Amino acid sequence: MKKIAVFASGSGSNFQAIINEIERGELSAHIALLVCDRSEAKAIERAKTHGIDTFVFNPKAYASKEEFEQEIIDELQKRDVEFIVLAGYMRLVGTTLLSAYEGKIVNIHPSLLPSFPGKDAIGQALLAGVKVTGVTIHYVDQGMDTGQIIAQEAVTIEENETRETLTTKIQQVEHRLYYKTLIELLSI
Repeated sequence: MKKIAVFASGSGSNFQAIINEIERGELSAHIALLVCDRSEAKAIERAKTHGIDTFVFNPKAYASKEEFEQEIIDELQKRDVEFIVLAGYMRLVGTTLLSAYEGKIVNIHPSLLPSFPGKDAIGQALLAGVKVTGVTIHYVDQGMDTGQIIAQEAVTIEENETRETLTTKIQQVEHRLYYKTLIELLSI
């Protein structure tokens, strides 16, 4: 069973979905640490509820990205973390962390990459008037949502779709697709 860390910045709905699948026995992994860059994030409460260690940091308290990423690496190594799962982590991963966990960091994104990278992919899709968007799981590299694609699933945008309804549809796909993809990745 691999030890993983989940990185999140917000509500942690994908984090919770991963926890649920581990608790159901569907995903063979141990979440050794939640890494969070926002002290008010709901993901922290979710971690505490499930007895998962947390490392919460304020990036502005560090002199550089390299400095806080090195501290993250120290925390990961203390817990023998083998794999990193980004789940709504709203920060680009830098060279320090990428070098330490090369090929062992994955992210989930609410669009069919390469379309609509970056923030507010759902809003971008609605504004563009596309008929289909979706979910992408990819390896993390130095770019913004540019890493090798591992899995994708399309989501149809209905004629009178709102941000709220589309977000709900995308999250339903995310919660299912992420853990199924993680089952494959963590068995390697």
